[in-house]
Amino acid sequence: MFRWTAALGAAALALTTPALADPDPSDWNAVLEQARGQTVYWNAWGGATATNDFIAWAGQQVQDRYGVTVEHVKLSDTADAVSRVLAEKTAGKDEGGAIDLIWINGANFAAMKEAGLLFGPWAQDLPNWRYVDVAGKPAVTSDFTVPTEGLESPWAMAQVVFYHDTAHLPEPPKSAAALADWAAANPGRFTFPQPPDFLGTTFLKQALYDLAADPALLQQPVDAVDYDAVTAPLWAWLDDLTPNLWREGRAYPQTGPRQLQLMSDGEIDLAISFSPGEASTAIANGQLPDSVRSFVLDGGTIGNASFVAIPYNANAKAGAMVLADFLLSPEAQTRAQDPNVLGYGTVLDMATLTDDQRAAFDALDLGIATLTPAELGAALPEPHPSWAVKLAEDWTARYGVAQ
Repeated sequence: MFRWTAALGAAALALTTPALADPDPSDWNAVLEQARGQTVYWNAWGGATATNDFIAWAGQQVQDRYGVTVEHVKLSDTADAVSRVLAEKTAGKDEGGAIDLIWINGANFAAMKEAGLLFGPWAQDLPNWRYVDVAGKPAVTSDFTVPTEGLESPWAMAQVVFYHDTAHLPEPPKSAAALADWAAANPGRFTFPQPPDFLGTTFLKQALYDLAADPALLQQPVDAVDYDAVTAPLWAWLDDLTPNLWREGRAYPQTGPRQLQLMSDGEIDLAISFSPGEASTAIANGQLPDSVRSFVLDGGTIGNASFVAIPYNANAKAGAMVLADFLLSPEAQTRAQDPNVLGYGTVLDMATLTDDQRAAFDALDLGIATLTPAELGAALPEPHPSWAVKLAEDWTARYGVAQ
């Protein structure tokens, strides 16, 4: 209901406001002037209180500093926003679109880029782009193997971790094979979000990385490899694992927050996250006991960046760029990395910051459950986006349950 209300509000604004020429991101003063007074409808996942609170804070900052109003349109699935923009294009609505900014990556970005649904390039013209760690974090310019080409701006780094309650599971399993053996010995104590939820699909990709004979094949589109041969070990492994899952694999948590709640309630001993700081944040918020710790698999874990992108027909392109630039600011990045706020990894290069800015990062207590960069290790690259789509479809056909 809120999404449609926001869409109707944006449509009404488009009817009453004369169309403006697309802002030139290289003329930042003009962008700031055009952005003042605009309302940015930011379509972003709304499934966690901490995330919603951070978005509200960022919106208040750009309102106070630049006169840009931010309305958070809370999504349960980013594909809904992609479908809305596509529907507008099909209907010939090339100006005054209902969506100004989307939290996006992976298959959704690939789909929008391929369909010509994105404004840009613009990201590398943002004033705060100078802080971005392009060399050290290649994921900020290559989204699930797809070059971003300035069509989206990164704002957070993520890497898969697992977290466990040491009070019940002192030594967690650190490979797919070990996980299956542990689950067989401890039935009902593990689960994962139900695909196509992004975290559940990530679990499938992570397991496939560990089980595939040649993981390098995951960098290619699924139709360029022998998909059945590559995935055969995954399905055999899941056939063994599924009966030993929580509720014998007949039900799954629908989201990461619901999985965390199961952990909090003592129903499971092990969970997956795409945020290295999630467990520390949950401990700080009183959601998890302080006996919880994080770990990664021996073979490494998948990492990626979260981005924001502007639809080609956005009504408030200038305001959207101002918000995206603020998200790249050292101030916003420091706040996002604070485990008491979000616990997200930064996309910035510390060497580009002032002494005071670096000191703010150094002063953060990342929390007792957060791994150091050395403990996290180098992130495995995301597979081509076609793998997420195909794996989720096939998992649903094989194991899916009614939601």
